[in-house]
Order: sequence, then structure tokens, then C-alpha cells
Amino acid sequence: MQYLPLFVKLTDKPVLIVGGGSVALRKAGTLLSAGAKLSVISPEFAPEFLAWQAEGKAELLQGYFEPHLLDGKLLVIAATDNDDVNAAVYEAATTRNMLVNTVDDQPKCGFIFPSIIDRSPIIIAISSFGTAPVLARRLREKLETLLPQHLGPLAELVGRFRDKVKAKFQGFAARRQFWERVFDSEVVRELEANRPAAAEQRLADLLETQPAREGEVWIVGAGPGDPELLTLKALQLMQQADVVVYDYLVSPHIMELVRRDAERICVGKKAGAHSMPQQDTNALLVQLAKEGKKVCRLKGGDPFIFGRGGEEIEALLPENISFQVVPGITAAAGCAAYAGIPLTHRDHAQSVQFVTGHCRKSGDEPDWYSMSRPNQTLVIYMGIMKAADIQQQLLAAGRAADTPLAIIENGTRREQRVVTGTLAELALLVAQQQVVSPALLVIGEVVSLQSQLHWFGQRPTAAVFSQPITNLA
Repeated sequence: MQYLPLFVKLTDKPVLIVGGGSVALRKAGTLLSAGAKLSVISPEFAPEFLAWQAEGKAELLQGYFEPHLLDGKLLVIAATDNDDVNAAVYEAATTRNMLVNTVDDQPKCGFIFPSIIDRSPIIIAISSFGTAPVLARRLREKLETLLPQHLGPLAELVGRFRDKVKAKFQGFAARRQFWERVFDSEVVRELEANRPAAAEQRLADLLETQPAREGEVWIVGAGPGDPELLTLKALQLMQQADVVVYDYLVSPHIMELVRRDAERICVGKKAGAHSMPQQDTNALLVQLAKEGKKVCRLKGGDPFIFGRGGEEIEALLPENISFQVVPGITAAAGCAAYAGIPLTHRDHAQSVQFVTGHCRKSGDEPDWYSMSRPNQTLVIYMGIMKAADIQQQLLAAGRAADTPLAIIENGTRREQRVVTGTLAELALLVAQQQVVSPALLVIGEVVSLQSQLHWFGQRPTAAVFSQPITNLA
């Protein structure tokens, strides 16, 4: 992050603009709208500057830039059409540790002007750090169409009630829950209909009622790793949660989308390392909900496909705890698509099986013969540690040794890696390529299409490894 976004209060603060033409004029208008005490130095001025001076909004200094003009100023903008003058302003300001903006010269900018969406007191600023200003403006135009005009009046109404709410509700979490109730209430609808008095009365009524804080658990699928595969509902609940209980399989990029002040508890499970037994995770969800918290139980993939979401709901039911389930894109669908492997195909596979490579009860073996049928795709979750056993059992059950397979490591993520080969090579591929979890096994004739289709489904940055076993040593 090259620049730290800040909102600076400029009311009556001294600001200098060097330049009096059209470029300086655009910056001056923005600064005056923020209440700055504006001085402008230039040999000549656009007519608008003269009008502002007559209205007492700006001080015009006719002449040329001198470094002493920076004394006492908070900000300075170099906006002339002379590169040497702009460079002199930049050097003088930098020597004084002042913030300086050199128009259309990003390397000489200590601060930059963003594209602004004004729903005062709600302000949204968009910036490309000066690298793509047209793109930033396009984003602003898009957001302008999405953000309603009543946001400003809503923020003003909320501001008038902040002290009352703070006095009534102890603790940040309680206050935040009250405001979320407000934003989902008729208060907003009244403002949409341009009835501010009715909105204020409804807000006052809500403040007088004190519903008991009810906890809730949201069982949310985070998908296989790429944040862009999150569902909209998943993202909304991640932003609303008081606490997020998550697994190791939830990628760091997805965790960055969790609300900043939410408590985060890792109960991660990965091969060979369980930080919390499942029964303790169940008890934790119950405990947090009974404390009145909104709990987002965030799981990699889909919570109902080898995600043990059903077990967690079974723990909530006897306690009468409300819950929601938000499906996620399961690893089989996401990873196979990004690797360019269709799980079903008219010529190669008319069915697909999802199985897990471990977590089976002792003696409860899968139906290897059913899993070994030809013209069927077999997707094995968490199968890396038992790759040799899986290979042996499938071959013994009749699956052809030359059946194509793919190992998809870190599927859908930027570091995705795809290793292809045949069933006879499975254990050797895992060992020689040092495959690590999370990794998915896809076995079946459809894998033969991967070399043709992978560029259409896979991120260009992902690594693909596909070569005969004889060249692996």
C-alpha cells in the first residue's frame, strides 16, 4: 500500500496552490468545498479565481513561487504547466516535511486527490495511486449508481442519536447490534420515502425497546480458496459476525474479508494436526451463541460436503439456537474447474462420486468396487496421506492402471499446482512431487481433457505440472 487513506479536516486550515490556470482551478474547487483557507500564487488567474477572491473565499498572490510562501501552510499543490516550477515546489515542500501534490506527476506526490463519492457525511474515496485515474473515475461512476441518495440523511440521523445510544448500551458489541437493527428497520424505509420526521420517531421508538440479545450461528461455506468464489450471502454474514470460528482450509485472502473488529477463533483441522476436537468445536459454538453473539462458522468448501456442518447443527438444536446454512462451492467443483477438468462429460463420465480419503470409522471401508467403475469420475478429498492405499485398493477392485488422474494442490488459489499421471503412478507422484495438503485427487477418463482445457478454467498464474512418470526422477 503506497498511500495511507486519510480523511483530513481542512476547515480554516491554510493551503497553498501554485498555479492559476484550469488545472489549479479543479483542485481549488475541491479544497474550497472542504472549507480550506486557500492561498493561490500565480502571475495570472482564471476568472473563477477572481470571483472567489471577491467573495472572500481565496487569497490571490500575483507573482512567482518563493519557498517562504510555504511557511505555516498545511498542504501545497503544484499545479502549473511548468515542470521546473512544479519540481521546485516539490523540493521546497519535501525539505520542510510538508505534504505536497504535484498534479499529473505521481512520483512527486506526498498525497493524492482521490475520486470522491459525496453522500455527506458519508464520503467514499477511490484512488489508483495516480497510476490509472480514468479507471478510478469509472469505478466512482459505477458506485454512484449503486449508492442511494438517502445515505447522507441516514448518517446525519444516526449521528444525532449516537450519544443517546452510547449512554443506553454498554459495550461496543451491544451498540453495534442496535445499529444493525436500525439499518434493517423501517427507519431506512422512511428516509427512502423522504419522511425524515417519521424516520427520527421510529429510531426513538427502537431506542426505547430492549429486545434480548439472541445469539445465532451461521454455518458458512467459504469455497475452495479463491475469494472471488465466495457467495454474496457468505460475504455479508462474514461482515456482520461478532466472532468467526474458522478452519485451516479457509484461505488467508478470504479471512481478510472478515469484519476487522470480529473475534477470530481457529479450530483448524488439517492432516496430522487438529487444534480442537470436533465435540469441543460444537460446544464452543453453543457457548458463543448463548453469550448473545452472532457466530460465523466459516468452513473451507461446502459445510455439508465433508465439512461436518450437520454435526454442528445437531449440537445447536437441543439448545434452541437459531442457525443458517450458507452453501459454498465445494473443492471438487472449484478445483476441477480451475484445473480444466470437467467432472462429467458425455464421452468420458456419466457420473461422479465424492469420497473422503480418511476420517472413516475403524473397519468401515468404502465400496471400492463401486468406486472403480469405468466411465465414472472419482473425487477423493483428503486422500494424500493414504495415496498408496487408495491406489492399491482401486487397482485390486478392477480400476485400470492407466486410468488418468490429477492431483490438485491448493486448488483455485494463486499457488495452485496440478500434477497429472495415471492411477498406477499415484503414490510415486505424491512422493516425488512432494504434494502437500490441501490437495484433491481426481481419477477418471475426464482428466485426459485437462491438457486441452486448463487454460480456460485455470488462473494463468497457477503452476501446472504434467509429464510422463519416466521423467520425474
